[in-house]
Amino acid sequence: MELEFENQLEEDFSSLEERYRHIMETAFSMLDVKINYEVDVSLVDDETIHQINRDYRGVDRITDVISFAFNDDKNPMDQINDPEVPHMLGEIFICVAQAKRQAAEIGNTDLRELRFLFTHGLLHLLGYDHMKKEDEEIMFPLQEKILLEEEKTWTKNN
Repeated sequence: MELEFENQLEEDFSSLEERYRHIMETAFSMLDVKINYEVDVSLVDDETIHQINRDYRGVDRITDVISFAFNDDKNPMDQINDPEVPHMLGEIFICVAQAKRQAAEIGNTDLRELRFLFTHGLLHLLGYDHMKKEDEEIMFPLQEKILLEEEKTWTKNN
């Protein structure tokens, strides 16, 4: 499991890299993912996420997180597992300014919102979705379960 972390902002978010790696470990363990996946995550500003959303999704507005699964046409869990070769699972773009606005709106901490958005994006890369009610009923509780477990093990080990 590999995480490529890029902060395109001036504010220091280096502590998130380790936290995102821990979320990946927690999620992969809970979901029994044995494939050596690589995930790229980029922290971006409003303008960048707006442009990505407009250019790739046809939605002309700022959003909080966008994921691009590299295995969109097949189940990512079906890949051949060669522990020596990482398989690119996909990219996650998180708009920090939007995350902070949402956190303030709903009474979350910035860290909780940034953890939530990474988890949400990661589940999309693993093939989960919430376009239909029945899919939402699977994905949303799973997000919370991963975040709770990750918080518990993080607190215990740090």
